[in-house]
Amino acid sequence: MFELILMLIIGLLFCFLGWRIWKKQQITLIHDYHYKKVSESDKKPYTEKMGKACMIMGLGMILTGIIDFISETSYGWVFFAVFFVIGFRMMLVAQKKYNGGLF
Repeated sequence: MFELILMLIIGLLFCFLGWRIWKKQQITLIHDYHYKKVSESDKKPYTEKMGKACMIMGLGMILTGIIDFISETSYGWVFFAVFFVIGFRMMLVAQKKYNGGLF
């Protein structure tokens, strides 16, 4: 039960932050050195990609908690790994494309 509650809380937090970054274009939720080279015209696609990636990671956390709780196994961690890798890759691609590198 603890894992379910913890993963739901953290997953929902990631989804909320991702939504704020994506829909509200709140780029300040990302550390400033990650977006200091992003041009003004690229801020919208950059925040869209970063926000979606964050939401994908959050969805993976939510699914992990639910699947582990329902099945009473650790199979949910497979979802965590897959969604985390997908989200992280999306972030890396957006960083390289719009910021010119990771930092």
